[in-house]
Amino acid sequence: MTTAVLGDVRNVWWRETLTIVRDPFSMVFSLIQPLVFLGLFGPLLSGLAGGTGALGGSPLQWFLPGVVVMITMFGTSMTGANLQFEIMTGAFERMLATPLSRSSLMIGRALKELTPLVVQAAIITLVAVPFGFALYPLHVLAGLVILGIFGVGVGALSYALAIVTRRTEWMFWAVQQSLLFPLLILSGMMLPLETGPAWMRAVSLVNPLTWIVDAERALFGGTFGSPAVLWGLVAALATAALGLVVGIRTIRRATL
Repeated sequence: MTTAVLGDVRNVWWRETLTIVRDPFSMVFSLIQPLVFLGLFGPLLSGLAGGTGALGGSPLQWFLPGVVVMITMFGTSMTGANLQFEIMTGAFERMLATPLSRSSLMIGRALKELTPLVVQAAIITLVAVPFGFALYPLHVLAGLVILGIFGVGVGALSYALAIVTRRTEWMFWAVQQSLLFPLLILSGMMLPLETGPAWMRAVSLVNPLTWIVDAERALFGGTFGSPAVLWGLVAALATAALGLVVGIRTIRRATL
């Protein structure tokens, strides 16, 4: 990647990040749902067999990593809607007409997802500490890095979907919703899959989100040496690579 492209990526990333700075309420508002999940679902797990997982202690030790992953998926998978708005208003068409490379437009936008993701996950984690969550700062930081890499890939795929469905806006939401909730449920994010039917456990093994959730639970539980961490990193890198490849190819072929 040349210096010029890196400069374009930085400029695009900064432009997109400024939209968050100018409208911080949207990021704050997006924290309401995960806080509700923590407040209502977390206590229920203490009454389930194995609800606290192999980590023991507070049920938040098992549940919080899943909520953080949920923040990532909800936030990054819906970013394409913002791009569709820019397409409808003509703003994105003007961006394509600038000297910026199309690759930098996609990479910069995807990297922007790191900023709100890390901030929101850190806030949720700190909020859970007074309620019994044992904080391992370095492990949580490693977990946020994996989530950031994963979020870049999901964000790029969301942008690609927005471009492909730019003439039928409802199609973006149909595909996004149809994929989002099955992926979340089949990752064991909210409830353990060990007691589920065999077909559900089998499908979860090919769900990359499962490996991400398992890695986050190991890290948030204070473990670096678990194989789940390595597999989660592999899943995150693979998702990021796939998302950027698909996203860059889509934006290069886009004729708005």
